[in-house]
Amino acid sequence: CGFIMLSKHVINAALILLAVVPACTTAAPQTGEPNPPQWPPTVRVFKPTDTDIQDTINAAYAVNGGHTPGNHGQFSTARYAFLFAPGTYTADVPVGFYTTIHGLGETPESVVFSGDKGVFCEEGDYEFDVGALDTFWRGAENFRHNGTAQWMGNTGMLWAVSQAAPLRRVIVDGDLSLYEYEPPYQGAGYSSGGFLGNSEVKGRVFAGSQQQWFSRNSAVGKWVGGVWNMVFVGCTGGVLPSGCNATWTPSPYPGSVTNVPSTPTIAEKPYISISPSGLYTLNVPPVRTESQGPDWSSGRTVDFSRVYVGNNETDTAATLNAKLASGLDVVLAPGIYNLEAPLQLVQQDQVLLGLGMATLIPANGTAVIEVGAVDGVHVAGLLLQAGPKKSNTLLQWGVNGSAVAGDATNPGVLSDVFARVGGPESLAAGDAEVSVDTVFQISAGNVIIDNTWLWRADHDAGGSIDDSRNPSLHGMIVDGDHVTGFGVAIEHHLQDNLVWNGEDGAVYFFQCELPYDVTQDFGDKGYVGYRVASSVQRHIGAGLGVYHFFRDNAVTVNTGISVPPSVVPSIENAVGICLDGKGDMQHVLNDCGANTVKGTRQVAYCCKDGPPPPTPAPPPPPSPVPPSGWSPTGCTGLPPTDDDEFRKNSAIVVGTVMETVPGMRFCLDCIGRCFEQEAGKCVAINFNSTGTGPSAVGVCTHFSSVASVTSGSASNTAVVAGKSIPHE
Repeated sequence: CGFIMLSKHVINAALILLAVVPACTTAAPQTGEPNPPQWPPTVRVFKPTDTDIQDTINAAYAVNGGHTPGNHGQFSTARYAFLFAPGTYTADVPVGFYTTIHGLGETPESVVFSGDKGVFCEEGDYEFDVGALDTFWRGAENFRHNGTAQWMGNTGMLWAVSQAAPLRRVIVDGDLSLYEYEPPYQGAGYSSGGFLGNSEVKGRVFAGSQQQWFSRNSAVGKWVGGVWNMVFVGCTGGVLPSGCNATWTPSPYPGSVTNVPSTPTIAEKPYISISPSGLYTLNVPPVRTESQGPDWSSGRTVDFSRVYVGNNETDTAATLNAKLASGLDVVLAPGIYNLEAPLQLVQQDQVLLGLGMATLIPANGTAVIEVGAVDGVHVAGLLLQAGPKKSNTLLQWGVNGSAVAGDATNPGVLSDVFARVGGPESLAAGDAEVSVDTVFQISAGNVIIDNTWLWRADHDAGGSIDDSRNPSLHGMIVDGDHVTGFGVAIEHHLQDNLVWNGEDGAVYFFQCELPYDVTQDFGDKGYVGYRVASSVQRHIGAGLGVYHFFRDNAVTVNTGISVPPSVVPSIENAVGICLDGKGDMQHVLNDCGANTVKGTRQVAYCCKDGPPPPTPAPPPPPSPVPPSGWSPTGCTGLPPTDDDEFRKNSAIVVGTVMETVPGMRFCLDCIGRCFEQEAGKCVAINFNSTGTGPSAVGVCTHFSSVASVTSGSASNTAVVAGKSIPHE
């Protein structure tokens, strides 16, 4: 993501050396690896009684976070993991780049953040047209948050992020805000997330300016808002019902909502816990089928005497492979690992878990991870990065060219494994290009991909990337059968971004940006964001989005998603979006969905029931109605699901344009879209970010013959035909 080019600064910050303070130094007699382990300086374990927690957190954030400049630390070499032993903490914990937060309890209830802000993530840049678009590569998991901070008027937790920034296994006692508006900036920062998994939010989730979002096995009090593509799988509580813009006219909801009631098969990400005596355990949660809501079962437990802790300062591929070959599980401490050979997982049920966005780079043009023909392997919490010598792939799961069926009752699982081709280098400064043919090659069957982002960088530390440099042909090729993806984002690769050759595959949420820097040759060769091979008979796709921003050349592509006719009935809700730039995309899914092009049509949908029906003729315009029916807390007469909570704030997001008629009344939703109210119904109207001055936050447009409606952040009122009408 990130079609706005951002920082051109190279961050060459040194690691802050953090004292290793285990929760307890008592160790049980053992003959294997030490327990407690010898954590390197990039890991810090806190106890509630520690007095330097805030200073340590702030020091790391000064390196990998903050807003001076915007997105400070985006390409830093520093990596951090902060582990919190059971107890209550009052520190505020901002989460910057390459930083992960881990509660060490057996369940999230064991570690509680009760400070004002608790664990939180701000957007990387307060300028609204940058916002959180580049807020990547961080994570937080396994704790309870009951902070009392107010974020845009909502009490609870802020997690304003885009891709590769998962929030897992958490309990939020209040609200969860997934976007940020920082006055006096013009509006809410754009955001392009995101992933929420195996969590409980007791209050409301405000999606705000999130272009898209994926939630799995989570319970929420109420979900509010979103823009283009919201997908829920196995979620409970007040989540949005399924629906698609083309069949919801008018609608106050996001353009496309896909709600799958249960998760077919999943095994949650492995995690670390600590006992009262200070001994560590690696927990591998069990496989669940047709599941709903969160589950915090620990599953299979592995004493750390059977776990090797890797250190990038001392370990090589050879030393790590020796530990793996001996049957140990491996936890990689934060750091950048330049590997002379792939890490090889050839033992059933083996675990490779990274902390602090541990980063693996091939030194010799190989893969960095190879998984053999074994079942039940878990790979999690890693960032894979292409090197200067071209690799065929960065991750090889199964034997390429040889079908490995796998085991449906003991699938392999990738959790929070991300990859990038380019970024930290500066091509403008003369750094060497990096390249890979296919980032992920999935050759085995019965593999689950749970949250991934495979990014060919559109910008690096020196600026924009152009002329198809740092080449990567495909984000992922799936040859195995019965492979499932939950939360798959793949961007900017130079040919088909995703190629699916296996049978009985499924993808629940897909987000793709086509490459910015290609020529018409990309369109002439028929490349797409999502391709299912013509030989495939059975494949499920739910909540699929392909976007285009042909920045450098006018490119026309026929479609964003290509599937054989047998698969079309199994695709539920697809969206095509023109972000900006030149050229166009003529269809969304095969020949379904309208053309998207700048200035004409930003968004087009292809809904499950096929192309949208013709738009009916509008009713006769009503007579103008004075605004006497408005209450101080917002609009009146709205459906129960569209109460004042839905319109609480007045930040900006660009949503879907819908036609209007004269004489209607207006209100604002929580993400700033203007609404018309007639006969107790609200109709969404585009809210363009064209306001000027420190107090103006935008202007409602696309009216037929009524006065423009302006909302000002200073007065927090809507102005209709010159009359000021307060709203909550």
